[in-house]
Amino acid sequence: MKIAALCVAVGLVLPTIGCSGEQEDVAPLTWEEFQAQATVDPGGTYVVNGDELAENLDQLHDAYQNYLATVDAEEAAENGIGTIEQGLIVNRVGGRDDKWSASAALNITYCVSQSSFGSRFNSVVSAMSGASGAWEGAAHVNFVHSSGQDGNCTRNNNSVVFNVRQVSGAGFLARSFFPSSSRRNREVLIDSTSFGNISPWTLTGVLRHELGHTLGFRHEHTRPEAGGVCFEDNNWRALTTYDSSSVMHYPQCNGTQGGDLVLTTRDRQGAAALYGSP
Repeated sequence: MKIAALCVAVGLVLPTIGCSGEQEDVAPLTWEEFQAQATVDPGGTYVVNGDELAENLDQLHDAYQNYLATVDAEEAAENGIGTIEQGLIVNRVGGRDDKWSASAALNITYCVSQSSFGSRFNSVVSAMSGASGAWEGAAHVNFVHSSGQDGNCTRNNNSVVFNVRQVSGAGFLARSFFPSSSRRNREVLIDSTSFGNISPWTLTGVLRHELGHTLGFRHEHTRPEAGGVCFEDNNWRALTTYDSSSVMHYPQCNGTQGGDLVLTTRDRQGAAALYGSP
């Protein structure tokens, strides 16, 4: 029996930092081991699978149950008992796609924290504009910078869908959220390390990846075709065939996008399949 290791890190990290490889003939993680691999970000939220959220211990335990169910499915498939669903891929919650409604997708408002970014504020505004524009050019979605809220840009501001703010020492370059997240956790957090040398990535590229999550898209490398290097779970639905160059695929997890994080043809096709053409 093969059990793919769950890759649990602390956000979108530099390509030189890898995930654990596939493990053969190893027992599934216990709940205690699973919990120990998760980390807690500055907002007190569990971060799993690199840069995805579990808002509390109950949700973390739900993620663990999904992990165990996937392990059982893999074992059954190897024994000829069943099959595993095979990508730009969308997150699933309660058996449904984790996505914005048609109307909400056209008014995804956000603010950028002036106080937390300081002299870096304009750089972040520009990077957010470039990153959101890439997804707007691929699908019928619209991100709106509510600049009037930048002076009070916290997770307590209900005048916007989400806020963007800076953190330091978080261990990730950036992290975001899924549409199903509560307002408290609808934040794009950018660590101060993102403003250093992160070549070949740019801040805009990092944010293209993170805004993909805000639209509901999962890490492409959780698919079996990625080789199990950074496996997460099977709680997703495929929108396209597997894409090792996807903007949602970590390069250190058998990804093949060697430069900045940009949308591929299949990324655009998958986004349009979920939200309609731009």
